[in-house]
Amino acid sequence: MDSESTVTTCYRHPKVECHVRCTRCERFICPDCMREAAVGHQCPDCVKEGARSVRQARTLVGGRVSRVPVVTYVLIVVNVLVYLAEVAKPEIVDRFAMVGAGLLGPDGEHYLWVDPYPGGFGPEGLVDGEWYRLLTGAFLHLPPTEGTFGIAHIVMNMLALWNLGRLVEPMLGRVHYLALYLLSALGGSVLVLVIAPEDAVVGASGAIFGVGAAYYVLARRVGADMSQVNRFMAGLLLWLVISALVTSWEGHLGGLLAGGAVALAFAYAPRDGRRTLVQVGACVLLVVVLGVAAVVKVSELTGGGIPR
Repeated sequence: MDSESTVTTCYRHPKVECHVRCTRCERFICPDCMREAAVGHQCPDCVKEGARSVRQARTLVGGRVSRVPVVTYVLIVVNVLVYLAEVAKPEIVDRFAMVGAGLLGPDGEHYLWVDPYPGGFGPEGLVDGEWYRLLTGAFLHLPPTEGTFGIAHIVMNMLALWNLGRLVEPMLGRVHYLALYLLSALGGSVLVLVIAPEDAVVGASGAIFGVGAAYYVLARRVGADMSQVNRFMAGLLLWLVISALVTSWEGHLGGLLAGGAVALAFAYAPRDGRRTLVQVGACVLLVVVLGVAAVVKVSELTGGGIPR
């Protein structure tokens, strides 16, 4: 028998002689193509195929498992960068704070809403079609010129977000967590609009209260020891009461309610093919409800006209 006919080569490197077969597809593979397997070696193609067939781990709500709370870190960085921008340009606060109805005088000063407003004054806030304020206000904080509480505002919020986010984000997954955070911020802004439209509100507190509500819901869902969780919630509710004196309790309560609703939908959606549909549907429904409430209130403030 011709010895050349028995020479075997790697299927990926035809010029390399080899004598080892892939344990999965039985093709010959050279040392560069060998991948350790439970038994023997596999080729790169079979390793990739096996990785695709492995079921990916999922969180309680169906999100992708992520041990590093990247979204929390990014949110903190964004808030800090925006705060530094405020320090450099204080007018950013007036331009992007959550204001439902305000007046901008001819001298550039900000005044309380009066309907009808005097000549020379123009509407400011959501009544002037500045709908972006519903979310931008959640990334602003009191400037340093507001005294000690000005700096403490962002420090306290970022510490709370750091501690809560590292607990809740891994339980939800990045996409679910970001959706919860933004919807909580939106819920806080809408309740401010409905109850106190003349207030200029800034801060991530509403969104953080929503994350706190999610922590409570998820802890109950997984059957965690509720003693520590209940103490946390007691502190959160106490701050909700105290905030009525020092900041916007409406924003806190709105974020708490919105975050709790989203967390309930995420945690208790059926664990089958309908789960994603139910979760997305719940988020869309909440956006619609909040949107309708905002449009109705702005229409009321503008005398029944269609808000821009």
